[in-house]
Amino acid sequence: MSTTEPGVSQGKPARGERKVRQGVVVSDKMDKTVVVRVERRTTHPLYRKTVTQSEKLHAHDETNGVNVGDLVRIAETRPLSKNKRWRVLEVVERAK
Repeated sequence: MSTTEPGVSQGKPARGERKVRQGVVVSDKMDKTVVVRVERRTTHPLYRKTVTQSEKLHAHDETNGVNVGDLVRIAETRPLSKNKRWRVLEVVERAK
């Protein structure tokens, strides 16, 4: 017997579900755009050591209210420009 919460899919995500990531803002120099570094931990296939991999994603910030160092949650969206495919959902924690 498997217990699943409503709205949580097992295996493949349902059509229309957007990816949501959390990361730290590393640049806010562009107008209405921030660069967010998202880190994920994976196991190295040969050495079995846990390694941290990161990627920088460009996200749309409509209000220009996000600053460098803020922890933000971003969601996948349609292409907004050449590099921008994410939008800022919320600021989880402000930079100190």
